Amino acid sequence: MCGMPQQPPVRSTAPPSPRPRLDASMSLLTNVMDHSLDEGYAEAAARHGTEGRRGLPRTLRGKLVLAAGLVLAAGIVTIGADEARISAPKLAKDREKLIDRIESGNSNADDLQKSLDRLRKEVGDRQRQALEEHGGDKGELLALLSGATEVKGPGVKLVVNDAKEADQGGGGPRESTGFSDTGRVRDRDLQRVVNGLWESGAEAVSINGQRLTALSAIRAAGDAILVDNKPLVPPYTVLAVGDGRRLSTTFQDSADGQYLHVLHENYGIRTSISAADEVRLPAAPSLIVRTAEPIAGGPGKGGTDTGKGTS
Repeated sequence: MCGMPQQPPVRSTAPPSPRPRLDASMSLLTNVMDHSLDEGYAEAAARHGTEGRRGLPRTLRGKLVLAAGLVLAAGIVTIGADEARISAPKLAKDREKLIDRIESGNSNADDLQKSLDRLRKEVGDRQRQALEEHGGDKGELLALLSGATEVKGPGVKLVVNDAKEADQGGGGPRESTGFSDTGRVRDRDLQRVVNGLWESGAEAVSINGQRLTALSAIRAAGDAILVDNKPLVPPYTVLAVGDGRRLSTTFQDSADGQYLHVLHENYGIRTSISAADEVRLPAAPSLIVRTAEPIAGGPGKGGTDTGKGTS
């Protein structure tokens, strides 16, 4: 069968259409990821970078000046570090020397204190011996009254201590006479306590082991209380020899006992008093009489002048 020849199929030469993007449906997220920096911020950052580059020196002289400044700063830092490294051992050595001097001074002070205590004991022993030799049959009583010998017997124990809130201060008229803390025990408080005990019939009194005599002084030095120039710390334990119960009652009923009660009620100062069957008081550290002299021919001496040494 004859027919018309068939033409071969014509192939298209156009490129195939591109495949669609997988994230085509997430156009908003794609835009955010591609343009993460806002145009205004991008412009400001570009301008800042340009100005920063403009601020750098472009000439050779400017670059040299900048380099010299950096070298100078580095040199200063290096020198400072070297000086600190060099001075550190010197400071440590000076500190060790100072510590050695302090320890040596404390050791010397301790030795001097021991020597002073030994000399005081020697002087006290000689004074007591002189009292016994020249006091006749009243030498023992004289030594007792002058505080030159240890004593024991019934009496009272009175403890006076700062208030618990003493470190907080408080206001009131007590601030105007020395201590800024109204809850602190003062020298005048102990003076009134001791005088009240003497007036109530005490025969011998001591504070924190410090025997009181007719020449004793209770005073303040800053915030410390001194008894015969010896600093004491609270609580203050006052021992008094006498008829314990009667002495305790008489003192508490006296004006000085009421004064101590007011300190407890108004300022919180802690106090306690109790009668004791036996209390022991040490001898006074030294008895130095510079003015008083016995009368020649006085009672109990038969006219013999013993010179200084009695009180």
